[in-house]
Amino acid sequence: MVKGLISASRFAQNTFALWVVIAAILAWLSPGLFTWLTPWITPLLGVIMFGMGLTLRGADFALVLRRPWPVVVGVFLQFFVMPLTAYAIAVLLQLPPELAAGLVLVGACPGGTASNVIVYLSRGDVPLSVTMTSVSTLLAPIATPFLLLWLAGAWMPVDPQSMMLSILQVVILPIIAGILVRRFFPVTVKKATEALPLLSVTAIVAIVAGVVALNAGSFGKLALVTFFAVILHNGLGYLFGYSGARLLRLNEPASRAVSVEVGMQNSGLSVALAQTYLNPAAALPGAVFSVWHNISGPLLATFWSRREKIAQTSTTVQS
Repeated sequence: MVKGLISASRFAQNTFALWVVIAAILAWLSPGLFTWLTPWITPLLGVIMFGMGLTLRGADFALVLRRPWPVVVGVFLQFFVMPLTAYAIAVLLQLPPELAAGLVLVGACPGGTASNVIVYLSRGDVPLSVTMTSVSTLLAPIATPFLLLWLAGAWMPVDPQSMMLSILQVVILPIIAGILVRRFFPVTVKKATEALPLLSVTAIVAIVAGVVALNAGSFGKLALVTFFAVILHNGLGYLFGYSGARLLRLNEPASRAVSVEVGMQNSGLSVALAQTYLNPAAALPGAVFSVWHNISGPLLATFWSRREKIAQTSTTVQS
């Protein structure tokens, strides 16, 4: 039973993007099958954040004290590059107000939970990646609402106080609960963590399906421009994250970690917040981002991994 769950979890993690794409297509074609998921979007995000808390340790935050500069650089770029890039893309493409606000909301969210795996596959600085995800998530109750108000307040009304409270309830409290459960039940958590990706994948697939189903009527008209905006946003996040890290003199592994952390967002959080505080269409950029960054991330990891192997082979031949 346990081995079966672990195998299913690994399979789900390896084919994550495929399931998200399938769910989005099915929800678009048959929205009635998935609209019942809409009220569950926020609780499902809480489940994902609880799972994240189960994986965190004190060592994940100790890096802030031991090597503060890479963490400061990474978190600064996280909350500087992505929101401003989203705003620029929204203005450049003249996006409808709801899509513009939704794209900025994606950019104002913390790093995505899948980023740590991508950094590992990219041969980047994994401890830095984990710390950046943790620190940016803890800063989200303040950073996300006020960045959204500053950059998107002209497009749609934003209630930063209520949004701050929601992030505390849906993100911070479940993470704290997960950390406490791990602290007091370490043996049980150790056995369960290998099956956690299955739970997270299922929750994210359900969130995407619910959002697409709710917007099925307009999805066909908005899909092309939304996909283009999201792909551009994600790609520039990787590029500016890496370039900024190198410019600020981080080494190659740390720069790769920053690039991935900046480019991959907690799109589930943006979906839940857009659904609650903006409107259903504003959740579309987050739903599309959930699909795309789980395709682009592995592609980037493959590029870096192969480049590393080529460099090692070249060094071996020369020596």
